[in-house]
Amino acid sequence: MFISKQNNIRWGWLVLATLIVVAAVVAGIEKYDIPLYVWFQQYNMVAWRWFANIFDGKVWIIVFSLATIFIYLKKTYDLRNDPTTQMHWFNVHFLFKDAYAKLKNSNAFLVLCSLALTGVIVEILKFVIGRARPIFFDEFRIVGFFPFTPEWAFNSMPSGHTALSFAGLVMLGMLMPRFKWLTWTLAIIIAVSRIAIGAHWPTDVLLGAFIGMVSADFVLAIVRKIK
Repeated sequence: MFISKQNNIRWGWLVLATLIVVAAVVAGIEKYDIPLYVWFQQYNMVAWRWFANIFDGKVWIIVFSLATIFIYLKKTYDLRNDPTTQMHWFNVHFLFKDAYAKLKNSNAFLVLCSLALTGVIVEILKFVIGRARPIFFDEFRIVGFFPFTPEWAFNSMPSGHTALSFAGLVMLGMLMPRFKWLTWTLAIIIAVSRIAIGAHWPTDVLLGAFIGMVSADFVLAIVRKIK
């Protein structure tokens, strides 16, 4: 999205997009969130809930953590006969030697870093913003913000499912351009599902998607510049 072929962040486009997203979020909170949310409710289907389980944030983290560990151990094992190491592959020092060099070109590692950065940002914003989830609107017609509230019911913005899904899928799309159409389609479907099942407001999803996209860009730019 905001990264050039030379792995530089396009700051002009990023600033412009940030202003547009902020304006859209403010407008949504003030006027459009409720009617859009109500409209999406007519498409609430059981199938949407499958996405909530399959693409849960914990699932993303676990899958790519295991993949990263596997790749790291495999690369370490493949070096066991390298005469320059002069160590057996299961030696503790050798096992952790040059960890970054072994992982920086791994797709799984890049996705994991994108997920980790996104997860930290999302959790901080959820706590600081403290937006009431749509369940309060459905039951009591209550909407609003309750900053610095840790309870699940008051951490609607941004959508964690959406943010992590965009962080992972946008990264995969950049690493495997031929599948970009598929990764983006899946990310959008996941985002829509969060509104349709009543878990988030439309602006929660918009902000989550933007955070995931930007995090993926920053991770790719930083990791590829570090020697």
